[in-house]
Amino acid sequence: MIRRIVKAPLMALLKRLDLYSLFMLRQAGPLREDGWFRSFREKMPVDAEGNPLPWITYPAIEFLTPRVDAGMSVFEYGCGASTLWWAGRVREVVSVEHDRVWYEKLAPRMPANVTLRHVPLEGGDGYPRAVAAYRNRFHLVVLDGRERVRCSFHAPDSLTPDGVILWDNSDRSEYGEGYRFLGDRG
Repeated sequence: MIRRIVKAPLMALLKRLDLYSLFMLRQAGPLREDGWFRSFREKMPVDAEGNPLPWITYPAIEFLTPRVDAGMSVFEYGCGASTLWWAGRVREVVSVEHDRVWYEKLAPRMPANVTLRHVPLEGGDGYPRAVAAYRNRFHLVVLDGRERVRCSFHAPDSLTPDGVILWDNSDRSEYGEGYRFLGDRG
């Protein structure tokens, strides 16, 4: 009874302030089910249970999830929540990070199947060439760090015969040289 007495005026106030739709949006629906509200609150991409997600669109995650299996190996330029997400799904993740502070923050959180390396951008080609030490090893190379075009030049030779490159933010025109290079490589 008390609940109904309080609920009716509260709902009326929310409707009057045009907050009712926002309130209802948080109660159910894809944004809640996918963890969007929790991600907003925690300031990092997580699902509804707080598990890490890659910072990519939900449809991209839904596309990748059934295609990833426990026997795969992944190389990732740029580490973060995606590194933890991959680590929970594949045999091995090798990730390079240019930012020392970010690297030191994340390194203690990495599980045993992750090799996390700090490779600064200064001092030559070390960062883009980091993948070159692993010929024909990775099922997936993720371009999600700095110098993506230069990284793309080294990625193909490190792929397994059935390997693919996942290029985050591939809609950016400044990556055109890398797209052409990869297109020419087949």
